[in-house]
Amino acid sequence: LCWFIDVVFEDRPVQRFWFLETVARMPYFAYSSVLHLYETLGWWRSPELRAVHHAQEDNELHHLLIMESLGGDQRWLDRFFAQHGAVLYYWILIGFFLIDPRWSYNFSRLIEEHAVDTYGEFVDANRELLKKLPPPPVAVEYYLADDFYLFDKFQTAPRTEVRRPPCATMFDVFSNICEDERQHVLTMHACEEWVAGGKPAVPVGFNRLEKDEYERLISASPEGRAAWEAWGREVSDAGRAAGRMPEQLGLGSREFEGAVGAGSRNEASH
Repeated sequence: LCWFIDVVFEDRPVQRFWFLETVARMPYFAYSSVLHLYETLGWWRSPELRAVHHAQEDNELHHLLIMESLGGDQRWLDRFFAQHGAVLYYWILIGFFLIDPRWSYNFSRLIEEHAVDTYGEFVDANRELLKKLPPPPVAVEYYLADDFYLFDKFQTAPRTEVRRPPCATMFDVFSNICEDERQHVLTMHACEEWVAGGKPAVPVGFNRLEKDEYERLISASPEGRAAWEAWGREVSDAGRAAGRMPEQLGLGSREFEGAVGAGSRNEASH
């Protein structure tokens, strides 16, 4: 695939980038599709991992929009190659992910590494020219937005400070995209390591709150505390009526005594 891109789009960098970004979105669609399938069948669920892949796709989408604003999709033949290649790539990655997610993550990482090299070479070769050109509106809207939730989400590698890139010239735009692609490489590598038995790139699973933290969070507001106490009294009444202990109702004795005790103290104070 990388050889095909280099040959077909030689001396046409913007069209090459547009093709790359069209294809680069497909892995994250594929991963999300398989994860949705696993969730639907009740096999495995991790909203956080799916959210990261969604954020990755959103980042690649904005790269694509930037290249479209520069005219990268104007030729019919370029669109034909990119769109058909993207569909084929999607199904290949679906198959890889179903067999072994490491294959799919590795394939994607190699493509992202090629993108880092391609963008880096372009920036180095056209540095002075790019610094004289203004950025397209879609790039300014993305990199200087007020909401950075998805932008921060796809960058899972440890960092000492939050990344807030400039966007004053085309040099900034292509430098930002190059760094975005490098972050994708790091995330894909972390996913590979996780599937192989290493530390996950993001917290996986759900319902990860410890009981103490859960109780602290819902009791932080008067409304939450009132609901907690009302629930404790309701469980207490139901337990007494049925002649059952709190533990049999799914409530630990410490939580039960804390909730009911707090409710009793409040009632006595009134």
